[in-house]
Amino acid sequence: MEILYEDNHIIIVNKAPGEIVQGDKTGDEPLSETLKRFIKERDAKPGNVFMGVVHRLDRPVSGVVVFAKTSKALSRLNAMFASGDVHKTYWAVSRNMPQKPEATLTHYISTVEKTNKSYASVTPKPGAKEARLAYRVIAIGERYNLIEVELMTGRKHQIRVQLSSIGCPVRGDLKYGDKRSNPDGSISLHARRIRFVHPVSKKEIDVVAPVPTADKLWTALEELAEKAER
Repeated sequence: MEILYEDNHIIIVNKAPGEIVQGDKTGDEPLSETLKRFIKERDAKPGNVFMGVVHRLDRPVSGVVVFAKTSKALSRLNAMFASGDVHKTYWAVSRNMPQKPEATLTHYISTVEKTNKSYASVTPKPGAKEARLAYRVIAIGERYNLIEVELMTGRKHQIRVQLSSIGCPVRGDLKYGDKRSNPDGSISLHARRIRFVHPVSKKEIDVVAPVPTADKLWTALEELAEKAER
């Protein structure tokens, strides 16, 4: 577990692929409980530790996750996420190249809960929610490309289904059209950065999550992206 930022009210961690943020039917220990136990032991707290789940990442996705350590922070962060005052940047690896090197995508997403799968349409449909993101290609490799995504709305599997809809499924994401799974069961989608005004102190929070180093493709594409920016 990699802690990226912590104070009295919030803690931000870099989630590894395969970890779950909140408890589910698998019964596996979620990050929220791991953090509770860690803080209780580290700080020798005699009572229960509060750990509020503010948002989630899909299990095969890695990257930055914010938790609230106080009820005050939780309620305020929930309102900030709902109003779009939290800015999230993702990195996605795809075998394919988008037709445009950068663009804004707008779709209408509906989800079938029975199959846990979302579907994107370019036209409104009953029950579908508008989904918007902006992307740009930041690195071009021999076989894979690195796409940076600025998320404007927060719909279920939004990045995965929207990139798939333009012919660029995320590497390893069999559910949304990629050809092969990743060896570790992850998909190559990483919550890279989160920016917001602290719900209590009001200072600017800007946190970047390092890419998963176990997959050398991530570090190779990161190096290409850094060279392209110079």
